[in-house]
Amino acid sequence: MQNKCILIISFFFLFNATQAQKFTRKDSLQGGFSFERMCFDVLRYDLDIKVDPEKKFISGSNTISFKMLQESKIIQLDLFENMKVDSIVFEKNTLDFRREFGAVFIDFPSALKVTNQIIQLQFYYSGNPIIAKNAPWDGGFVYSKDTNNKPWICVAVQGTGASLWYPVKDSQSDEPDLGASIKVAVPNGLMNVSNGRFNGKLDLHNGYTRWDWEVKNPINTYSITLNIGDYVHIHEKQNQLDLDYYVLRGNEDRAATHFAEVKPMMDCFESKFGTYPFAEDGYKLIESNYLGMEHQSAVAYGNKFKKGYLGRDLSGTGIGLKFDFIVIHESAHEWFGNSITSRDIADMWIHEAFTTYAESVYVECQFGKEKAIEYINGQKKLVENTKPIIGAYGVNFKGSGDMYYKGSQMLNTLRNAIDNDEKWWSIMKKFALTYRHKIIDSKEVIQFFSKESGLKLNAFFAQYLENTILPTLEIKQCGKTIKYRYTNIVNDFSLPIHILVDGKKMYLSPIASWKSLDVQSKSKIAFPDNLFYINFKKS
Repeated sequence: MQNKCILIISFFFLFNATQAQKFTRKDSLQGGFSFERMCFDVLRYDLDIKVDPEKKFISGSNTISFKMLQESKIIQLDLFENMKVDSIVFEKNTLDFRREFGAVFIDFPSALKVTNQIIQLQFYYSGNPIIAKNAPWDGGFVYSKDTNNKPWICVAVQGTGASLWYPVKDSQSDEPDLGASIKVAVPNGLMNVSNGRFNGKLDLHNGYTRWDWEVKNPINTYSITLNIGDYVHIHEKQNQLDLDYYVLRGNEDRAATHFAEVKPMMDCFESKFGTYPFAEDGYKLIESNYLGMEHQSAVAYGNKFKKGYLGRDLSGTGIGLKFDFIVIHESAHEWFGNSITSRDIADMWIHEAFTTYAESVYVECQFGKEKAIEYINGQKKLVENTKPIIGAYGVNFKGSGDMYYKGSQMLNTLRNAIDNDEKWWSIMKKFALTYRHKIIDSKEVIQFFSKESGLKLNAFFAQYLENTILPTLEIKQCGKTIKYRYTNIVNDFSLPIHILVDGKKMYLSPIASWKSLDVQSKSKIAFPDNLFYINFKKS
């Protein structure tokens, strides 16, 4: 009965968190999976645009290649309302369309059939993209000047939507299977750096030079980016992987020294999560005029060549000042977020929990397991436990910021429940490789870790992802017997853990009802709360 009450409470929290946000037709069009959006599969994007820094204006086109999954006369693409649709061309004919908020419903002359044929349309557009007030948390363009008073322009749109600045099927559920090209014309004397490989530049003889970039791998649309400035290029290699750094002129020496930790980071992450997922596109750090963003193969870096988080240690342990937070965190997203991508932003914990946990993985590689445990425990104070981690599906609504630090605590708890590091790292690497370049959801993650660990983890993940209450291990010591159970848990929650009895490990499998265990009289009972994100109550 107690479990049922707690389960009702957990659903109450989840219900109220999503109901507090009133969703609209606009939300459903942006975050949903309508027939018009899901009836086709995007194969490739070819962006060709011009950016006018003075007018903060962009114009150009996106050639979208796709194939039909279901027959339809109408498809949905997306472009923010403030941006103008100049024309949409298919087989040299201009197509009719209608706009509803950010959705653009394109009407073909006749129904498009399900075949292996690749269909192309050219979407011409222009306008002044929204300017971010606080990137990367608030999406948009960021306009600034460097120390030489030259224009410096970057963009970040995760959560806000890639359609803020280019026409696209703006859903994480569909990545262009055959990659993309990004061609950006900028005033002479400036450079644009985008995702993938540099494919040459072209003087347009009108005061502008076009910089061409080619992406070979599938790419989530919010990762497609541009970075315009007076950049200087630094090149290195790590084994066969190209490491490229683009920094503002004058920062070359600082960058060459500061980015030395990229190589040990790559060694660490490749040993734990498998080879870098986008070797064909290379790895880049690009100096940005905001803090940072995990743009695939083109990581935005704005940590000002400082250790920690702009020179601060978020963990409060001192360990966070031993590395550059942005380099490590945003690069880990290449595995979790870019290679493995959540279908819906409601499941963004798949990106952030694993990436935040990867910070401690890097600490463990560099400084040992004890320091990693100390670091991850220092982050506990950053958990709020006020809203569920999973958001509302189909309406472009992510869950709470606890997806970062509570998500990381959850993974640390699972690791220590398994209590076999060889098995744990094998599971982590298999996870990263099994879903390499794939789009997944929470259900698939839970099924994978349940199967590989041999534990029943549905309730475990529900406890941490869907609720704000933490499980409590309750112990009563009566002479040579201890009684133990879990309280504050969802229905069917059970997780093997261990306690310390007179300094020695003793394994328990608590559930909601009392269990008993014989010990020595007056034994000292301790709970290793640095290994488990579980409350402890002893009486």
